[in-house]
Amino acid sequence: MELHDLKPAKGSKKTRRRVGRGSGSGLGKTSGRGHKGQRSRSGYTRNVALEGGQMPLHRRLPKRGFTNIFKKEIQIVNLSDLNRCRAGKVTAETLKAAGLIKKTTVPVKILGNGNTEKSFTVQAQAFSKSAISKLEAAGGKAEVV
Repeated sequence: MELHDLKPAKGSKKTRRRVGRGSGSGLGKTSGRGHKGQRSRSGYTRNVALEGGQMPLHRRLPKRGFTNIFKKEIQIVNLSDLNRCRAGKVTAETLKAAGLIKKTTVPVKILGNGNTEKSFTVQAQAFSKSAISKLEAAGGKAEVV
């Protein structure tokens, strides 16, 4: 087999439709667009949402729930996750460096899931009661910022 013997697979190549090349081509005159109507005009683009008088799908489907506009965004960190940080002072910056939170501007709440092996002085906006008791039991401190 040589390079000049290579051919595309049978049926994979289709000849391009040449419209408006005379009536003998089968696509002359109106070029396959029919007579009149919106779809025959140049610049026609199909609106996906339009269903020709039928109630569109996005209006047929029921709407559920609501969005609370007063919701406070808060990031949560479990006590067991704090073991990733070094013992000592833990702030939002150290939590971000450890990959426990995404933003330092959003408030952080420490929850009491799990235990800590090290003693931490944690600075956060909020603590759960169990988190405070477990931190103090490990010899640490919870400071509300």
